[in-house]
Amino acid sequence: QVQVVESGGGLVQPGGSLRLSCAASGIIFNIYTMAWYRQPPGKPRELVAAITDGAGTNYADSVKGRFTISRDNARRTVYLQMNSLKPEDTAVYYCNADVLTTPRRDNYWGQGTRVTVSS
Repeated sequence: QVQVVESGGGLVQPGGSLRLSCAASGIIFNIYTMAWYRQPPGKPRELVAAITDGAGTNYADSVKGRFTISRDNARRTVYLQMNSLKPEDTAVYYCNADVLTTPRRDNYWGQGTRVTVSS
C-alpha cells in the first residue's frame, strides 16, 4: 500500500509565498515522476509542475518564473515553492506520484491541500 500526503496549504495575500510538501510512504521500490496538479473552483484539474527521477522539470506557462518544483529522493518527498502568488492561483493542490510498488507500477494521488490567495 502506498500513501501520498500533502501539506503546506493555507491563506496567503497576493504577492506572498507558500511552500507545499508531499511525502510518499509504503512499499516503494522507486518513484518516477512526481507532480503537482491543481483544481481551481469550478474548473478541471490541471498540471502545475512535474519533476522526473532524473530531476527534469516542466511547468505550466501560468506559473513559470514564480513556482519551483524540487524533490528529495531520500525522503520520498516533492516540494512546490510558490512565490508571487496571485488570486488565480487559488485552488486545491494535489500531488501525484508514479510509483513502482508491488504488485505493479501505479499512479497515486494525495487528498489535496487548499491554497487561497486573497487580501
